[in-house]
Amino acid sequence: MTVSTPPCLALATDYDETIALEGVVDPKVVRALASLRKDGRPLVLVTGRELDDLRRVFPDLAVFHRIVAENGGLLYDPETGRERPLGPPPTVAFVEALKERGVAPLEVGRVVVATREPYHHAVLEAIRALGMELQIIFNKGGVMVLPPGINKASGLKAAAGEIGVPLDAFVAVGDAENDHALLAACGTSAAVANALPMLKESADIVLSRPAGAGVVELIRRVWGIAGDDRAARLRRRSGRGPKARPAEPDPAVARTLP
Repeated sequence: MTVSTPPCLALATDYDETIALEGVVDPKVVRALASLRKDGRPLVLVTGRELDDLRRVFPDLAVFHRIVAENGGLLYDPETGRERPLGPPPTVAFVEALKERGVAPLEVGRVVVATREPYHHAVLEAIRALGMELQIIFNKGGVMVLPPGINKASGLKAAAGEIGVPLDAFVAVGDAENDHALLAACGTSAAVANALPMLKESADIVLSRPAGAGVVELIRRVWGIAGDDRAARLRRRSGRGPKARPAEPDPAVARTLP
């Protein structure tokens, strides 16, 4: 029996150390993303950052159709400005318990509570003391606390439902521990060159370049889009298709997404 592979219709990407290097996204990466969107591909940004912090460091949020922030805790539509929490807010008792234990830095989002290592020990102690059911997710030294079942995969599932694209039609790319669930949920997974070894081992595609340059490489390999206007014009004139895993745009998606 032959099992057909869904076409690569959409891109889901992490932010820090994936499209961004040290918090900054190179203009070349933004142009590649914009070219991909212009080609009719839905784009979803999936990040552990809080939305306000993301707005501060990345003014080009509108290149994405949806933003999954807080490691799956919040869904944002850049076109309408609608914010949709995907889990309950942190309790006052839990936040106070962390403050009493000297946890710092301490960031409290709509759903996520975040700090840094080695404060995960204090976080676990507070969870046990209060008898709460919470999960701890690591991200290259970062420590995020979320309700059970909330992660990047669940956040992308909510985004995919809103834009009408199945998860197995996504190509997902990331670099860290908290990207495992995201990559596993999608039809095709990729790891940038600076990704953790364990993430590379589980990825379908391991890119040769780090961070944003690796994402541009991925866009070129999967969709044949170079990310600059001149290259895009040459590609259209020559009629050359994608270099790997060619995918035809979904007409329904093309009609509903700007």
